[in-house]
Amino acid sequence: MTPAGSGNRETLARAFAVARRGKLWLVPTVLCALVALLLTLLYMGGILNPQGNLRRLPVALVNTDQGPPPAGQQQTLGAQVAQSVVAATPAGTVQWRRLSQAQMQDQLASGKVYGALLIPADFTSSVAALLTPRDTARPVLTVLTNPGLGSLGSSLASQITQRAAHQASLEIGRQLASRATAEGATTTTRTLLGDPITVTTQVGHPIGKHSGLGLTAFYFALLLVLTGFIGGNIINSGVDAGLGYTDNEIGPWHTRRPTVPISRTQTLLLKMLMTAGITVLTTSLLMIAAIGILGMDATHLPLLWIFSYCASLAVGLGVQAINAAFGGIGQVVSMFVFIALALPSSGATIPLHAVPGFYRFLALFEPMRQLSDGVRAILYFDARADAGLTRAWIMIAIGVAVALLFGFAMTRYYDRKGLHRLVARSDATPGETP
Repeated sequence: MTPAGSGNRETLARAFAVARRGKLWLVPTVLCALVALLLTLLYMGGILNPQGNLRRLPVALVNTDQGPPPAGQQQTLGAQVAQSVVAATPAGTVQWRRLSQAQMQDQLASGKVYGALLIPADFTSSVAALLTPRDTARPVLTVLTNPGLGSLGSSLASQITQRAAHQASLEIGRQLASRATAEGATTTTRTLLGDPITVTTQVGHPIGKHSGLGLTAFYFALLLVLTGFIGGNIINSGVDAGLGYTDNEIGPWHTRRPTVPISRTQTLLLKMLMTAGITVLTTSLLMIAAIGILGMDATHLPLLWIFSYCASLAVGLGVQAINAAFGGIGQVVSMFVFIALALPSSGATIPLHAVPGFYRFLALFEPMRQLSDGVRAILYFDARADAGLTRAWIMIAIGVAVALLFGFAMTRYYDRKGLHRLVARSDATPGETP
């Protein structure tokens, strides 16, 4: 009987002997290194400098000032403030949209602007009153936020707008101080007039209290992608094990079913049908957990379920197509397509206007951007088509079509070439599965 110590030494010796084979290390080392490098570059590259990468962030500028213009001037002070706000903003960082108040409300409600600056109708008259005994309150500029577009995007717009409004206040203050000096005002009065405008911040388009400060749309869309991605891979592995094309190991238990003769195309069709059926359950459970148990704010529930099902199904079908085309490395490829490239280009946590151009390019077709826009439109913007929902539906349809065409084109090609999944090998050693 072999002593336990001797058996352990033999096990270690055998393991180290196998580990010395260079080819055994090559593929895992290269793949792990590439994944670590690319994930770091992709994720960190998109978030490091949002203000430095800011490009044309849409913000509404609404001037309702009714004047009349101050003596000796042709413009109302509201028009002057509007010009000053645009001039005070670094070129190319903000897209100031000069809108009416009704247009502003519409664009806030459809997620087309991240915020707004509202100049009130009595702005000129309230500023002029500061130099008279009729002065009762300081003039007010109102900054409106849009939390439905995400806390960071709304915060960026708010900060930029507040700074621009403050600069406009200082500019008007210099004009008032000059006039006050000419009229013999006291030093205290001139100091008070130096920054005469109060800038207030309000929510322009409110969302529910259980909306994660505008992040529930992103996390819900992420769950749709993850359930489609993980579920697709589970179905892929389960079907392969059930058909006898891979071993099934759970802990110390190992089984290998008899191989079922089936073509690649038939196998892909089976996996896609199962994906379509199982996604009904996963989508329902996802909504029950998020809305029914955790209390996430949500409206348009039937539409949300249908959209969620189609979105998760599109991801699942894409996973099956990629796995069928790439085989063993399919999971890595689909991870990059649906997770690694998709998350930093989603525009849900950091606006696409504040990321490098590479990510804005990815956002044109990467699924997370399309799905998060659709979910956000349903959750925060009353399911308006122009809030991103129409584009999301179109991209889901395109995604399903591409998955079907690509997947079945590849499997039919492999089948016609006779590239079967299991082929008897003449070099198989005794005891090795061919």
